Amino acid sequence: MRINNRALMILIAGFAVATVGSAQPPQGPKPGPEVQKLGYFVGKWRGEGEMKPGPFGPGGKFTEMEDAEWMPGGFFVTIHADEKFPMGDGKTLMVLGYDPEQKVYTFNAFNSMGLAEAAKGTLDGDTWTWLSELNMGGKIMKSRFIMKQLSPASYSTRFEMSADGTTWSTIMEGNTKKF
Repeated sequence: MRINNRALMILIAGFAVATVGSAQPPQGPKPGPEVQKLGYFVGKWRGEGEMKPGPFGPGGKFTEMEDAEWMPGGFFVTIHADEKFPMGDGKTLMVLGYDPEQKVYTFNAFNSMGLAEAAKGTLDGDTWTWLSELNMGGKIMKSRFIMKQLSPASYSTRFEMSADGTTWSTIMEGNTKKF
């Protein structure tokens, strides 16, 4: 059987159209199970608690309202917070994620007083622990923020600081509830 050039071109074009038409678009990466655990924080939350007198001010009651949602793609949770502290009101943008190379959760925050913070976290059962270092007047202090899930709609918080990483002082304690 002899195929002429025109028939061969039609056959090749038809094959190309069929192949392209049935090809699946490339799939991007999907969030893993560690990332999906951050979904606990998605929603609207109201927090309140007590700050102890210390490096962050005179102490007293604080409240905050948080609105947390998945960033498109599902790899990060963004949180917008409105806060009322004894030393004044403020706003904070926080981003939660997971670093699969280091196998740690990530936390980055930027607030309306010009402060930026980066922390690394772990999840052990129902307790999230975030560790970072803060420069306090030229001295590096270690910080630890602990969030214990009390239910699907509430968690307790405790913020602690240490000069040496072994002796910790509580700076703040509170509770946060979903509404």
